[in-house]
Parts: sequence; structure tokens; C-alpha cells
Amino acid sequence: MATYTQILYQIIFSTKDRVKSIEEEKQQLLFNYIWGIIKNNKCHLYRINGMDDHLHILTHLHPSIALSELIKDIKVSSSKMIKEEEIFPKFNGWQIGYGAFTYSIDAKQKLIDYIINQKEHHKKLSFVDEYKNILKEFEIEFDEQYLF
Repeated sequence: MATYTQILYQIIFSTKDRVKSIEEEKQQLLFNYIWGIIKNNKCHLYRINGMDDHLHILTHLHPSIALSELIKDIKVSSSKMIKEEEIFPKFNGWQIGYGAFTYSIDAKQKLIDYIINQKEHHKKLSFVDEYKNILKEFEIEFDEQYLF
């Protein structure tokens, strides 16, 4: 029997110390690079977007890939590319942790729209407040001193 899964993950992580270093003019270079990493890991990217201090990735996780390994690959490889290509001079790495939240396939379009509209969304809400709201929505207990 073949293996079939449908697991949507919204993955969120920040730059180290939330430094505003992901300049809008060159974000697409980073997004395309991460798309390649996701594709090479047999996963499907539905949407990627972000702001100057964090990213949102909506992906389907292939059953042979561990979430932590995919995120490690994304962070390590993209950090190396950013530094080698010198596309974001203020970039000093990604935060150590990440958020990963599963969703029903019914939520896919709503999540895509949410990720597309990050710039509008963050005119009203900071990244820290956005992240806390998501943690609360998923009933995840957290200590603010360890969030970032």
C-alpha cells in the first residue's frame, strides 16, 4: 500500500534577535532559494512571505521528511547563501527556535491569503503580538522570556 498524507504546516521563524535585516527589495531571492530547499526535500510549498524580521512558510510535509530536519536545512542553507551572496548585510542568522502549526486542508486558502497579506497585517500588529496570538490560538503555554 502507498503512503498518503495531507499535513499543512505554517512554519514561522525570526531573524536572530529579530534584527530587521531581510530587505524587501531582495526578499524574492531568499524566497526562491527556500522554495528550492523545500522542493529538494520532496515537500510542496503553498506560500512563503514575510517581513524584514521574520518569515511565514506554508508547506505540505512529505511523509519521509522530519519537520525539524526540514527547518534545519532551510535555516542552515539559507544563512549560508545570504552570507555568501551578501544579499542582506545586516543579517546575522536565524533565531534558534521556530513555530510550526498544523492546519486542516480546509484552511489552506485562508492561510495563503494571510501569508500574502503580511505587509498589510503588520501595519496593525507587531510580529511579537502576532506570534503570541497564534500560540494562544493553539493553546500553547509559553514563557515570554523564552519566546525570542
